[in-house]
Amino acid sequence: MDWNLVSESFWPITLGGLRGTLPLALMSFAIGLVIALGVALLRLSPNRLLSGIARAFVSVVRGTPLLVQLFVVFYGLPSVGIVVDPWPSAVIAFSLNVGGYAAEVIRAAILSVPKGQWEAGYTVGMSNARTLRRIVLPQAARVSVPPLSNTFISLVKDTSLASLILVTELFREAQQIAAFSSEFMLLYLEAALVYWVFCTVLATGQDLLEKRLERYVAH
Repeated sequence: MDWNLVSESFWPITLGGLRGTLPLALMSFAIGLVIALGVALLRLSPNRLLSGIARAFVSVVRGTPLLVQLFVVFYGLPSVGIVVDPWPSAVIAFSLNVGGYAAEVIRAAILSVPKGQWEAGYTVGMSNARTLRRIVLPQAARVSVPPLSNTFISLVKDTSLASLILVTELFREAQQIAAFSSEFMLLYLEAALVYWVFCTVLATGQDLLEKRLERYVAH
């Protein structure tokens, strides 16, 4: 094993993760949550048209590979006159993907809130929208933290696909160094190690957050 190469490449690969992977994941996840909330509320709408549109969106996102979605945005849209740069293309594809998966998580979390909570809001004169915002969503948010955290951790790993459209992130840095040094196995294992460290730190943060939220759950 070439330890000099390992030591010299570790920081550039890690920096690629800090500057590329994590910001890409955070931005996509934040936008994806906004999409997911909107889709989840549409899924719960009594309007069949709106509910059907949201259901179709979820079905398409969950039924097609993320790589295909990424290629449709970056390589497909230019064929209809819409050219999007690599970074925004990755954000769009990842955000839509998170939106499709997280929508079902949020919908299930909202449905898990007892109906009595809605009735309590109506009793004190709250409108449907205010009851949702002030009473239901805060409780649903607590329930949805574990699955949404898992979605974010998965997204951090999925951002490696962005290297295929030339976005500079963790895996792209490893690819470039591997191509120059021809040490593909070594560099890819090193990239895997950095991903593992990132995800382990995030998983630890997830555990701490869940324990903190448990304090507010009545037993």
